[in-house]
Amino acid sequence: MTVSTSRRLFLCGASAGGMLLVAGCNRNKKVEEAPARQAVAEGPPEGSLEWAVEGPWRSDEDKARDQWRHPMETLRFFGLQPTMKVVEFWPGGGWYTDILAPYLNRGKGQLFVAGFVEGEGADPAQVAVNNALKARLESDRKLYGKVEFTNFGVGSGSVVDAPGTADLALFMRYIHVWMAAGIAEKAFADAFAALRPGGILGVEQHRLGPDEDQDPAAANGYVQEAFVRQLAEEAGFVFVESSEINANPEDTKNHPFGVETLPPTRRSSAPGEPPNFEFDHSKYDAIGESDRMTLKFRKPE
Repeated sequence: MTVSTSRRLFLCGASAGGMLLVAGCNRNKKVEEAPARQAVAEGPPEGSLEWAVEGPWRSDEDKARDQWRHPMETLRFFGLQPTMKVVEFWPGGGWYTDILAPYLNRGKGQLFVAGFVEGEGADPAQVAVNNALKARLESDRKLYGKVEFTNFGVGSGSVVDAPGTADLALFMRYIHVWMAAGIAEKAFADAFAALRPGGILGVEQHRLGPDEDQDPAAANGYVQEAFVRQLAEEAGFVFVESSEINANPEDTKNHPFGVETLPPTRRSSAPGEPPNFEFDHSKYDAIGESDRMTLKFRKPE
């Protein structure tokens, strides 16, 4: 038998003998509200790597690059765990730091950031990048925790508080810059010294074709995978495995201004020259970000 709307309202407003009907009405109301509460609860568990990657504190611009940088897959390949002691070499503006710091903070891990060397002779632009990142991380200790800032560069010391204690070291697309500065060998040596026996070095780097000659200064930004493995092995590391997570077969590696012709930099002129606003970016934007090697090394037990 169908109960009319008016009759249903009367029953819901009944007293005494209608108490059971009132309870029934309230119960129906709860059933209707349940999907809304469930929707609020959906999403990655707080503290998970998925949560850190999807975090609303990350900018839309940074998230747009996930399709090229694959942060979740890359960090899982390196074996990142929430309780680890991690050292990130030259974080730049903090693209990966925005994922690592909240994740390690929630998991009671520890993050060391080995940034640009400051002090006499330092590049003012690099110092400004360091200081901006420090200020941003320190402005929200609840989210990022206490990130320890150290230095890496010519004449720098240990990148962690106690050598031989880090679980994971990360080189994310800076080996070509270190080659140009003559400190690539030092980077691998410093990472080796920082890691505990069995610790992991994770490398992501623009990849030069195996048949192309390696420029010692890597002026175009690309480095041969074999050369990176050589640097690592000379420092004492053992190669574990490689992944094609960050590969891009569309990258011809033959660009007028090197790898920086591609997104996200989208260079339109040589370094030191003003931007060329007539430069046609379409061909290079269609390629996307660079082809990259993703390598894992281990410090022997």
